[in-house]
Amino acid sequence: MDFGLSFEQQALVDSLEEFCKRELYPHESLVEELRYVPAEIKQEIRRKSRDAGFEGMNLPEEWGGAGLDKQTKMEAERVLGKPSSPLSQCMNRGVTGILFKCKGEQIEEYLLPAIRGERKDAFALTEPGAGSDARGIVTKAERNGNGWVINGVKQFISAADIADFIILIAVSGVDDTPKGPRKRFTAFLLDKSLPGLRVEPMKSIVTRGYNPTMVYLDNVRVPDSKILGEEGQGFNTANEWLYDGRVALSAHCVGRAERIFDMTKEWAGSRKAFGKTIGEFQGVGFKVANMAVDIKLGDLMVKEAAWKMDNGLMDRTAASMVNYYCSEMVFRVADNAVQIFGGMGLMEDFPIQRFWRDARIERIWEGTSEIHQDLIAKDILRPYRQ
Repeated sequence: MDFGLSFEQQALVDSLEEFCKRELYPHESLVEELRYVPAEIKQEIRRKSRDAGFEGMNLPEEWGGAGLDKQTKMEAERVLGKPSSPLSQCMNRGVTGILFKCKGEQIEEYLLPAIRGERKDAFALTEPGAGSDARGIVTKAERNGNGWVINGVKQFISAADIADFIILIAVSGVDDTPKGPRKRFTAFLLDKSLPGLRVEPMKSIVTRGYNPTMVYLDNVRVPDSKILGEEGQGFNTANEWLYDGRVALSAHCVGRAERIFDMTKEWAGSRKAFGKTIGEFQGVGFKVANMAVDIKLGDLMVKEAAWKMDNGLMDRTAASMVNYYCSEMVFRVADNAVQIFGGMGLMEDFPIQRFWRDARIERIWEGTSEIHQDLIAKDILRPYRQ
């Protein structure tokens, strides 16, 4: 298992990191203040990232992308975890994996425009009464002639405010199974302009500019042609790219932790108290050591997870392990950084407080830490059940 980067891989990582430092970092304070990315900045980042060769880099070759293997992709995602999320989202790196289920006219209407960056999607699964328990969703799609009528509410939907269409999971019926009635889930493609579909902002203290929203559906009517994948296969369709999303989140956590650590090292190595640098005190030095070990382990877990995906060995347990560890890790790193920076760590003039706040959400989205712990334990102990 060789995790060393080739010359080409290292060149991509280095050029991407330089791009982020030059084109994204300078706008972070403004986006934090405004809670959105101004249109002119968004267009400038998009243009410059295209000129730099990053356009569609996560796409497979058959759709015009670079066809990166998972190892290279996750190295790139690690770098893209360092800048503010709404700014990195301005780079059109590819599309939501589930969109490759588009077929027929959907390809021209949704997939290709999304690949070209002309249309943006949002994924709507979570509901007020169904967060980690995704199968508890109640948003209902009822058959009506040759189409469907959808009613319900979605919550914490990222980027629906700036999306052009929404990939939505709804209950489309109930199947009788040996274990009793079981909901049937279907994925739909919904244009935001549809009558009865309304998006409302939620004011969050984290990831400002990459905002959560409420999505309300009141008798939204769509034809069969808006089903993504097959009717009743919504979860299967989504699960095919779930592992990729969890490992990408983990890579982002490692990248963000690295950026926090770089700033913390400099502070601990130069800030003086009682005649010496604060890093010379064990109370601070041990925190620095723990941060270094945490980041190293997270990086290795992401690399192993990417290797498993490249070799068809990824499973639910491994995906939950890397997600759980890295999301907890970045918060520990951020929390230690605040402690080392002291009062300055909580001042808005310093980015540490933003990293600290933003790190908190990593333990919730893509599955809470508790859900991942539960999945890991169930998978490990399954052979011992009677």
